[in-house]
Amino acid sequence: MGATEVATPAKGTVTQRAIAQIKEMIADGTLEPGQRLPTERDLAEHLGLSRSSMREAVRALTVLGVLEARHGSGVYVTQLAVGDLLETFGLVAEVSPKARLVELLEVRRILESAATAQAAARIDEDQLSSVARHLAAMNETADTEEFITADMAFHQTIARAAGNEVLAAIIEQLSSRTFRARVRRGHQDTAALDQAREEHRRIHRALEARDPEAARTAAAAHVRAVEEWLRSQLD
Repeated sequence: MGATEVATPAKGTVTQRAIAQIKEMIADGTLEPGQRLPTERDLAEHLGLSRSSMREAVRALTVLGVLEARHGSGVYVTQLAVGDLLETFGLVAEVSPKARLVELLEVRRILESAATAQAAARIDEDQLSSVARHLAAMNETADTEEFITADMAFHQTIARAAGNEVLAAIIEQLSSRTFRARVRRGHQDTAALDQAREEHRRIHRALEARDPEAARTAAAAHVRAVEEWLRSQLD
């Protein structure tokens, strides 16, 4: 390289800088949820970046659910809903090999037991009725898909009853339909389903009793049972 040449950052680095600057504008309130971004040219000039780097940054943030391109209208900041932003996190749970699934179940056990304990102290009568309804649906079906649907609804209701939107969204992404199906289809003999039903009944009883520690224990035992079964498949 000659003495007068100036090294320029790799394109990926410039794009990453553009992504970081747009995120900073959102974080500090310069760009708010639902707000339209300046034109690509104006934003690139404002940030001192090339239009191509800005275009790639916008595309990347759109994939992540931070920005939304509206045909004929421009690019907008999304409402930044926690569940939407965590969708790529949920993908990890859907495509990971079995060894990683065990680790993800460990994380789910820690978070879901805490959420269930919190729900036991906060759940209202309507939410408790919903939990009972989903439990009844699990008890009444032998169909795997119907069981998974009721199972998801059971745990989602409890997670939301904990009163923490972020915690509920993380748990939901850690236990998506695809994730549950991968585990449940390999663990669906009659004894396993009966055990799962009893574990859900214990969780429901703890919620009815408004007993956080019993709820924590029941939820942890439920996820641990699946975790240990999956670990045995690796062994």
